[in-house]
Amino acid sequence: MKNDLVITGIGILSAIGQGKLDFSSALLEGKHVFNQMKRPGRKKEIDFIGAEIDQLNFPDENTKRQWRRASLTSQVALLTLMEAWQEAKLAHIPAERIGLIIGGSNVQQREMLHIYDHYHDKPHFISPTYGMSFMDSDICGWCTEQFDIKGLAYTIGGSSASGQMAVIQACEAVLSGKVDACIALGALMDISYIECHAFRSLGAMGTDLYVHQPEKAARPFDQNRDGFIYGENCGAVVIERRETALKRSIPSYAQILSWARGMDGNRNPNPSREGEMLVIQQALEQADLLPDSIDYINPHGSGSLIGDETELQALIDCGLPHAYINTTKSITGHGLSAAGVVELIATLLQMEARQLHPSRNLQNPINEFFNWVRQGKNEVSINHSLNLSFGFGGVNTAVCLKNER
Repeated sequence: MKNDLVITGIGILSAIGQGKLDFSSALLEGKHVFNQMKRPGRKKEIDFIGAEIDQLNFPDENTKRQWRRASLTSQVALLTLMEAWQEAKLAHIPAERIGLIIGGSNVQQREMLHIYDHYHDKPHFISPTYGMSFMDSDICGWCTEQFDIKGLAYTIGGSSASGQMAVIQACEAVLSGKVDACIALGALMDISYIECHAFRSLGAMGTDLYVHQPEKAARPFDQNRDGFIYGENCGAVVIERRETALKRSIPSYAQILSWARGMDGNRNPNPSREGEMLVIQQALEQADLLPDSIDYINPHGSGSLIGDETELQALIDCGLPHAYINTTKSITGHGLSAAGVVELIATLLQMEARQLHPSRNLQNPINEFFNWVRQGKNEVSINHSLNLSFGFGGVNTAVCLKNER
């Protein structure tokens, strides 16, 4: 797959930092904010550990008032998109030539639960705008209205691979010529205590093993991992052809060399080594890269008992244990629909800094054969990287990047 697609703007909003500078600093320091979650609608009888955004920093009071009616997911999307939009100077591109793909479906469950509880005994007082706001398209509506995006815009679901699916769709939208620039945004999945209970019952979310030591709960690839730990996150990247960016004198972070996606033919949450191997091999082949050319891997690495084992075996079988590998979710938590974009941004920022972030709580890796980054590394040259995202329902995705900074 030969193309000239580059990433020219990023926006990031996470529990560990709002904006590229704060997020990058926290990431490279291994800073965390894991604790018992307190946001209304996330706690009922059981304490769930996670990383929640403390407060949103709006650029001014007028913007804050204007966006006050938007849901938490939409407010975070707008602030994240604003950063990416400004960095890539998208205002210089005609509105009808800009696209937006939002990764994530069913991303406002806590918000809906709050409305159900509040209006249970007074349904006639429900705001008519709820007829729009409960739909995922409402996030597109807020973003396209506020930023005057008049090209294509839609949401795409792929469970925890939704963010990376949005990146892939954005790449293909630009290559098709439908738009000149396309934003891929991984939406904040605002889960409630109902989803937390369900995830725990599935054996996917961490139990109460670390309820009194929340800082130890997120531990992907460690022998004492206990399931994924949720984190509020949202990320956005601007994808366009190199020549389009050069016309605006916009430098690029990285070239997107290739991507691959595939299904396992399985609606259950259990992963498939064969399915993961297939997308890794396809991405390498389409990028015309040998396994030895990959310097760094940002894995899915959620902390799943089965998933982590399966992913490492797939990487071994693809000849990739030599590459540096760390665990972004051990710092940010698992952003679910947002994870693929947030972790792509984490890769870009590490490339730019020539530094790899630490892997929190990786004390006893389940496989010592890998080139683990535990305490962080300075002055590391990353030329080619591989990002992996997998989702319930057998969704597998991979993206190869080439550093341009």
